Amino acid sequence: MKSPFRTFLALMLAMVGLTGTAPAAPLKVASLSTVLSDVARQVGGDRVQVEEIVKGGVDPHEFSPSPSDVQTVTEADMVLISGKGMEGYLAKLEQGADAKKFVNVGDRLGNSLKLVEDGKKIEDPHWWHSVANVKKAADLVRDALIAADPTDKDAFTANAAAYQTKLDALDKAIKLKVAELGRDKRKLVTSHDAFQYFARDYGFKIYPIEGVSTAEEPSTRKVAELLGTIKQEKVKAVFFENTQNPKVIEQITKETGARLGGELYADGLGAPGGDAATYEAMMKHNVNTVVDALK
Repeated sequence: MKSPFRTFLALMLAMVGLTGTAPAAPLKVASLSTVLSDVARQVGGDRVQVEEIVKGGVDPHEFSPSPSDVQTVTEADMVLISGKGMEGYLAKLEQGADAKKFVNVGDRLGNSLKLVEDGKKIEDPHWWHSVANVKKAADLVRDALIAADPTDKDAFTANAAAYQTKLDALDKAIKLKVAELGRDKRKLVTSHDAFQYFARDYGFKIYPIEGVSTAEEPSTRKVAELLGTIKQEKVKAVFFENTQNPKVIEQITKETGARLGGELYADGLGAPGGDAATYEAMMKHNVNTVVDALK
């Protein structure tokens, strides 16, 4: 006579056989952008495992991948790239990896802003400061996930639609906050030239200390010109960035009378658990900091 345990075990095994195979493992998504890491989690849900190569609070302009990062990319099912020249180290990661799994989101967005640096026109890589661009990026990530895992198409589609609703609400909230600030006061002095997409969408004028990359040191002449501009334009506050040393900004406040407006997140999200750990939180932090300081 079979024991009750054996009978139960036999029934469970039979049920497993009837229900088919176990669910497939989540897609391994390596991300070179903190913003895209968040987008992938929002769109992928529990069907993705996001491996952050560039982590929150790290300056992507000066990032260099480690051997373990190269290994992570090699083992990933998909690699999300911010693009537009942001990842100067990309060739190192592409060696020995399947080129088909690299998804260059930024380069597929179109509508790039062009900036002049060292006498040459270059693409502005800071595209995520436009919510409209992140909405497009979410659709691109959705399509890439579906191509890699068609069986979860419905989940990816539903998640992306829900995220688009959140982004629409975010864009509306930003516009309402910016409306508190007169157009003549929308003058933003920052550590480097990272907010041109934000300026385009929400009506600001940007006065950066450094160029597109944080690696560029401002000349004495450029700083002197900026000091004159701040005084002439009667800019109330200047802002430092979370990955930058605020000493130059502090010196500018002493020489111009403008106050220190606060910390902005220019090149990606903040550290996990902080006030800019998600894309929505980062954008709300930035706009609240800017508007409240300039009012």
